[in-house]
Amino acid sequence: MGLRLKFNIVLGLTMLVGITLAGLFTYKVLQQNAREEVLESARIMMQSANAVRGYTVSEIRPLLALQQKRQFMPQTVPAYAAHSYVGKLQEKYPEYSYREATLNPTNPTDRATEWEADLVNYFRNHSDTGELVGERETPTGPSLYLARPIQITNPNCLACHSTPDAAPETMIKAYGPANGFGWKLNEIVGAQIVAVPMSLPFERAAETFKVVLGMLVAAFVLVMILLNILLNAIVISPIKRMSAKANEISMGALDVAELEVKGKDEIATLGQSFNRMHRSLNSAMTMLDDMERQVP
Repeated sequence: MGLRLKFNIVLGLTMLVGITLAGLFTYKVLQQNAREEVLESARIMMQSANAVRGYTVSEIRPLLALQQKRQFMPQTVPAYAAHSYVGKLQEKYPEYSYREATLNPTNPTDRATEWEADLVNYFRNHSDTGELVGERETPTGPSLYLARPIQITNPNCLACHSTPDAAPETMIKAYGPANGFGWKLNEIVGAQIVAVPMSLPFERAAETFKVVLGMLVAAFVLVMILLNILLNAIVISPIKRMSAKANEISMGALDVAELEVKGKDEIATLGQSFNRMHRSLNSAMTMLDDMERQVP
């Protein structure tokens, strides 16, 4: 096995380990960044929905207070406003979703599904938890959800949700007296849930990973080529010249020219030692020849 082959085997194994470790680290970082990107989108969507809710309570509800006495106006309901806002967003991004899932809602469409009810009950049993983040499979692929509890902190909310007798007549006519009542102050009645698809960011992360991995492989191959060129010029070629010169001398050609030595590295030192050995051997053979001539 030649020196070049041994060198390339060691270098190749080292590069393989390096590429593997770098690839694993890069993949993990890209996947984490993709997840953080999705989570940031979910938080922006959640804050946008909350901003619409706040605007509805402070700006829209007072304007429609008089009409509300004659006819129930869903536009005065914060949840309705938030859903309407997200509905417009879903026209372009249908995979995104926003829910105000409630265990006992006034509007039946807001009733929590089984997995949403699990989130609500978790918040009810862990009142110190302000946010839950998780992943779930959907028909369109993996989706990340961000959930926050809906807690009754404003006593004014109980005007519509304490008892049917206290609720506006227009609301009773619209939804009936069976649902959305019995809420209590500081009770967690539901959860705001934003779901954002993860497929697109993960696909981008996968494409970026392929590009980065390709660049790493290309860089390592380039390094291997350059190292082989340097190895040949600095080590292998001088050793081959010394080996050829040693073969000539071993065959009795003591009068061959000495090696041309350049530099001050270990290979140059070896060449200088080889030349000294050549001169010493040449001198010794000359002395032996002289002694043989002097013997009668």
